[in-house]
Amino acid sequence: MNIRAFAAALAATVVLPLGVAQAADLEVTHWWTSGGEAAAVAEFAKAFDATGNKWVDGAIAGGGSTARPIMISRITGGDPMGATQFNHGRQAQELVEAGLMRDLTDVAEKGNWKEVIKPASLLDSCTIDGRIYCVPVNIHSWQWLWLNNEAFEKAGVAVPKDWNEFVAAGPKLKEAGIHPLALGGQPWQANGLFDTLLLALGGKELHEKVYVEKDAEAAAGPEVAKIFEAAAQARELSIGTNVQDWNQATNMVITGKAAGQVMGDWAQGEFQIAGKVAGKDYSCLPGLGVSQYITTGGDAFYFPVLKDEEGSKAQDALAEVLVAPETQVAFNLKKGSLPIRGDVDLATANDCMKKGLEIVAQGNALTSTDQLLSPDSQSQKQDLMTEFFSSTSMTPEAAQERFAEIISSAD
Repeated sequence: MNIRAFAAALAATVVLPLGVAQAADLEVTHWWTSGGEAAAVAEFAKAFDATGNKWVDGAIAGGGSTARPIMISRITGGDPMGATQFNHGRQAQELVEAGLMRDLTDVAEKGNWKEVIKPASLLDSCTIDGRIYCVPVNIHSWQWLWLNNEAFEKAGVAVPKDWNEFVAAGPKLKEAGIHPLALGGQPWQANGLFDTLLLALGGKELHEKVYVEKDAEAAAGPEVAKIFEAAAQARELSIGTNVQDWNQATNMVITGKAAGQVMGDWAQGEFQIAGKVAGKDYSCLPGLGVSQYITTGGDAFYFPVLKDEEGSKAQDALAEVLVAPETQVAFNLKKGSLPIRGDVDLATANDCMKKGLEIVAQGNALTSTDQLLSPDSQSQKQDLMTEFFSSTSMTPEAAQERFAEIISSAD
């Protein structure tokens, strides 16, 4: 997509509704549609409505891979929303470079974002040529293994303390009629599972060689071969789950139909809304219980250029609300993510959130692949992992060969 080619032509043709009442009604598009996500985003809407403006919810079902093309098409097609979600990283870079996204530097300076948003890499991902174009709203990490404690009791095995014990429990779980590993069919889920295995089992150095340095030799080497062997084990453990959405897979764990799921910390919101208690009903193992490193990515909001002043003022108000300490606490406690501020009170955080906070405080948070790889490179890798996890016909060796080719040309 050549976004720049559209920008100049659209600049003169984008017409938005006028009038104070309409301009202060701000449509916000996002893909937060599960129960826990909806409860969390309602906190943003409530805080924004309290400013006298109105949050008009534009939720798009199906996850980011479904929602992003729709969002981008609307922005480039002259029908921009007031604000839109993207992940931290490079997903909106072309839109910014085409002049279709607002520069938020003045709002950021007024709110001292550089001083309060931690880690600094979150705001760095919003910064292009020294200017700030988005608002980070949370810190998410992928590297978590979620376990239903009762499922393991039913199978007659101890609740695992790490990935290796989880794999070893697989046969007993199957004998008890429980799916060991829940994995949904959305392509990004398989991609995230593989990246989690690579960091947790391969370590920080391998993660950085492959995704930071883009070392094709390392990607084709024996250490990554071990990761693909582990991925094949995960594939075997997930056979028969037959669900599509990530939260459907999480629900399998919540209800005991499956024993575990490798999923980001946003899964925690689903356990909470189901009334489950961390440490009692379910267990959470950051780094799959074998690593003290996690990657930090998350979500950010961008603000398309609008033609009316009242709409732009409402955007400023929303940007300020999203970063406000009270909003950060209310949203992230329900989302299961960590706040982007280090100066907020999280006394009510549960055991799992405290584990994540401790890892970040120790400096063991690494940059996520969404920030390290371009959307095109991520898409190629996602296609590969979807194919690998959906069929046992692809061998680990064949998958690794294709993976190394993707890394060799990654940008």
